[in-house]
Amino acid sequence: MTNLSRIPSVDRLLRHANASQLIDQFGRGMVTDTIREVLEQLRQRGMANGRLPEIEEILTTVNTILESSASDTLIPVINATGVILHTNLGRALLCTDALEAVERVSRSYSTLEYDLEKGERGSRSEHAAALLCQLTGAEDAFVVNNNAGAVLLCLSALASRRRVVISRPQLVEIGGGFRIPDVMKQSGARLVEVGTTNRVHIEDYAAAIQDGAALVMRAHSSNFRLVGFTSQPTLQEIIELSHRFGLPVLDDLGSGALLDTEKYGLAHEPMVQESIRAGADLVCFSGDKLLGGPQAGIILGKRELIKKIRRHPLARALRIDKMSLAALTATLRHYLKGDVEAVIPVWRMIAASPDRLKQRADAWRSAIGSGEVIEENSTVGGGSLPEETLPTYVLALEMRHVTEFAANLRRARPPLLCRVQSGRALFDPRTVLDEEDQKLIDILKINLSRSKS
Repeated sequence: MTNLSRIPSVDRLLRHANASQLIDQFGRGMVTDTIREVLEQLRQRGMANGRLPEIEEILTTVNTILESSASDTLIPVINATGVILHTNLGRALLCTDALEAVERVSRSYSTLEYDLEKGERGSRSEHAAALLCQLTGAEDAFVVNNNAGAVLLCLSALASRRRVVISRPQLVEIGGGFRIPDVMKQSGARLVEVGTTNRVHIEDYAAAIQDGAALVMRAHSSNFRLVGFTSQPTLQEIIELSHRFGLPVLDDLGSGALLDTEKYGLAHEPMVQESIRAGADLVCFSGDKLLGGPQAGIILGKRELIKKIRRHPLARALRIDKMSLAALTATLRHYLKGDVEAVIPVWRMIAASPDRLKQRADAWRSAIGSGEVIEENSTVGGGSLPEETLPTYVLALEMRHVTEFAANLRRARPPLLCRVQSGRALFDPRTVLDEEDQKLIDILKINLSRSKS
């Protein structure tokens, strides 16, 4: 049994030479608190363990705890999964111009809410509004911090304590367990479901509207597909009916495609411009999905409705920050320039040819001297284009303990993420940046060597 009186005091440990180095690195307060925690653990274990660690050993334990607590948890990874818009990995990567724009407005004061011409307070919503209207044909635009917030704000501003009509197949659950019905109810709107799970008719909408409503909403099912004996009215039919009764239509597109996905061999994803042309009064979508920009909730539509939304108290709570706004405007300018495929990572990955992907996978195999290059499929992900895939070539490594191998790759710096499928680790070049190739090769070489030893 340890003599608890022999456990050194906090002050004695703090006066040790090794402790001074820790204080310089982590701060006196954190070191002191951690020493107290370690000493308390020693006291608790002292009744069962007769050995008392030396002071140097105690401080080594303190150092280990401090380094673990101080290490970053939000770090870059190499995404070799083939999922382009990987929600868990941060969705869309930003283009170079967007990154530079973020740095510029972060390093100095900016015109975030300042009108240089008038010399007085301006509006942050103006920076992206003109670009969005020019790209889509909308009358006005407003940007908040994410698309769930955009929907919440629209409903709060236009339909609080009033009825909102939506079809049952559109009551979807989005990422992280958030559900459209819950977002709608949080706004104070009264949810009116029409139709059945698989079939909805325009007459269902008409009956609900005639019973009294403030708004009609369509939520695009971007993260699942309903097949079989199904039917739903078109957006055009919903808009024509709603406008006949003087009701606005909110179209929640989610993915926010501004380019035609059919051009890349994918199914057609409803485009923002199409909703505006069809007459939707409001259109909402994400900034970090198919748009290829930062996290943002973008609201487009009729000027009078946007004005109400902009003035709602919730708009301030959901407002976009200056860095995201700078990245968004830089991204939008590439759509106007027409060089999206070459510049915006999401679209560069979607447009990548199978031949080019095979060349890179072959180069990986040659460099590590192991594996097989096989045909596979990449996915868009991020709640976009469900069940749609893009042809690719992957480097496949077959091994006995593939799960353990993949876990070791995740411990690398940077972590390397792959797909584990049928006892093999698959590495898809579609989602690996060209400049990451050598690092991927180095990580694989090291871990393959360890797995053989």
